Amino acid sequence: MREFASYRHRWSALSHLEPARDDDELSRFDEEFGKYIPEYVEPRRLLESALARLRTVLDVDTATVLRYDSRSSRLVAVASSGIEEEVNQGVRIPFGAGFAGRIAAILRPLTVDHVDEETVVNPLLWEHGLRSMLGVPMVSYGRLLGVLHVGSVTGRAFTQADIRTLERVSERLAHSVYFASLGEEHTAALALQRSLLPAALPDVRGLEVATRYVPGADAGLGGDWYDLFSLPDDRVGIVMGDVAGHGLEASVVMGRIRSALRAYALEWSEDPAFVLERVDAKMQHFEPGVMATIAYGVLDASRRKLTLSLAGHPPPIRTNDNESTIFDIVPDLPIGLFPGVARRNTEIVLMDHDAVAFYTDGLVERRGESMDIGLKRLLTAMTNGEPEVVCARVMSRLVGPQAPRDDVALLIARCVPFDDRQVS
Repeated sequence: MREFASYRHRWSALSHLEPARDDDELSRFDEEFGKYIPEYVEPRRLLESALARLRTVLDVDTATVLRYDSRSSRLVAVASSGIEEEVNQGVRIPFGAGFAGRIAAILRPLTVDHVDEETVVNPLLWEHGLRSMLGVPMVSYGRLLGVLHVGSVTGRAFTQADIRTLERVSERLAHSVYFASLGEEHTAALALQRSLLPAALPDVRGLEVATRYVPGADAGLGGDWYDLFSLPDDRVGIVMGDVAGHGLEASVVMGRIRSALRAYALEWSEDPAFVLERVDAKMQHFEPGVMATIAYGVLDASRRKLTLSLAGHPPPIRTNDNESTIFDIVPDLPIGLFPGVARRNTEIVLMDHDAVAFYTDGLVERRGESMDIGLKRLLTAMTNGEPEVVCARVMSRLVGPQAPRDDVALLIARCVPFDDRQVS
């Protein structure tokens, strides 16, 4: 990456320009752009409409929005008027590099009075004959959304009034892009989550199962998930997990962990602890910084033996005709914190009509109260019976009529006599 110090003469920090237009004129600009920049925009079509109008107002030849992708640390062209190839060719600018990258890094307006390979990264700009450029960061709610820049094929000195106008437009566009991105993320995360949660649970001889998943109202969709899958030799894998974080990124990580766990489970179907060790090693190598809690159990339905390993996840609850109790198991460390963690299995013998409830902390945690209170509430709600009925009771008593603040996942598996349930 080029050092910017040698090109400081190319850029002008925009702090010593002529006085701005008066407030009445700026108000007219606000009124004008209010027609073209609604509170919520469909990212490309309406952005392009606003950029076309911006070219007329500032009398420039190009206007472009580049959105910041924090995962790749790149600015990506998403809308342009004047040089549409920027979008069509997928222009990507490294954070901190060139004109747009520098604006994103310092979060201040910049001008450039000579456009070439020394001042901009994107060759399309000098190939189209641009001579002068003005750009500003797009920030909403303290979050960098991208960069808005304009350019002219004639040399010009952008004024303080031009800067203030572009900043006003950038602010409006940034808020619109921010809310649009939230909607896009939520839709994508919801679609991903629905595709990864089992559409239909396998029919396992000697087992009845019911599940629930509800996204959190405050934090939005996150990385909570459950899974149930058949394994060789009349075994079934039961998973309850929670990836730290929320939104699309947490859902994507959840999907990767789920796929890895399923793959390892087929190879080592009798050893949940070793499966979690392999998942941990995989995530630490390919997804550094990820943290997740997982409860993974392998149930031998014919022998009524549950082999359970906990990676930082709350222990399941066991319910029979007499009482409900929390399994007396101290969880190992979560996935992703420390390399080479040794994990343990705990073997539990179940009886006919015993039920085991797996859950995420969103079911039992409440702001301002101890988690023990939520666990006691769950123990009280867990009574023996058909899993669907028990799931409904638990959700009614612990979630109630209001949407939960955090994601809630619940899976109840109940052993039934083999004569009571046949494979369909």
